[in-house]
Amino acid sequence: MTESILNSVLLLASLGMIAAVVLFFVSKKFYVYENPMIAEVEEILPAANCGGCGSPGCKAFADMLVNTEDISELFCPVGGNDVMKQVSEILGKEVAEKDPTVAVILCQGGCDVRPKTTIYQGPRTCAISAMVYGGETDCQYGCLGDGDCVAVCDFDAMHMDENTGLPVIDTDKCTSCEACVKACPRDIIEMRPRNKRDLKIFVGCLNEDKAGIAKKACDVACIGCSKCEDICPKDAVIMTDTLAYIDPIACTLCRKCVEVCPTHSIIETNFPPKKVRKPKEVKPKAKNVILDKASVKSQNPQANA
Repeated sequence: MTESILNSVLLLASLGMIAAVVLFFVSKKFYVYENPMIAEVEEILPAANCGGCGSPGCKAFADMLVNTEDISELFCPVGGNDVMKQVSEILGKEVAEKDPTVAVILCQGGCDVRPKTTIYQGPRTCAISAMVYGGETDCQYGCLGDGDCVAVCDFDAMHMDENTGLPVIDTDKCTSCEACVKACPRDIIEMRPRNKRDLKIFVGCLNEDKAGIAKKACDVACIGCSKCEDICPKDAVIMTDTLAYIDPIACTLCRKCVEVCPTHSIIETNFPPKKVRKPKEVKPKAKNVILDKASVKSQNPQANA
């Protein structure tokens, strides 16, 4: 009995030693060298692992930064220019500065302007709703209102407005990771330059139907009237069939397009209210009175003396 136990122990010990030797030689054979700079770069990245840089995670992005000669096209939207400058100092490579961007909702068809015509009963996700039917309103292009974008935001920068049924973006918390952009099946979320004081002008509609159909489905739909294009002094408004689009690079934020839009489908954010100029008071002109000599003498007694 004792001999069999001893043999079992020796057998297991031998197998363990053989396995250890095999694993040692395998690890040496298939050893992959990792540049220590990858860990150094990864340490300064924000560790959001949001995929906004185009990589599946911060470690993969750090690997790409270290092993790519020209990193001018690579950018971490969460860390921004400050983080990329630190990367440049570590790697000794030039990086390109980019203006910060923020997500905007290209739809303002809330419950008050876009009435529901059907009732959907099923799983409440935008992805499923977009696949199985066109939505609860007659607009086949607007927000579905099920909050897929809010669910994927890891920075608490979005919430659903109970009154309008539309997502609302907190620009102070938005990190430009683009997770909400990828999650939206209707492509109504776009990244636009933040600009100074977060001033933005954009068309809050993606309805490609003709004017009558679009206006019937939503009171604030773009009807493709081209008035915004005609008045824009910088050619920043681009008309595509029945829909207007404002180029954020060419736009100078003059707000002329906002004033002429008949359906108020152009959105302006964070602008102060325009001052209403009071009309100038027109003073009555003095009448020229011609008096004869007799009248002058009668009005001036000293002259008569």
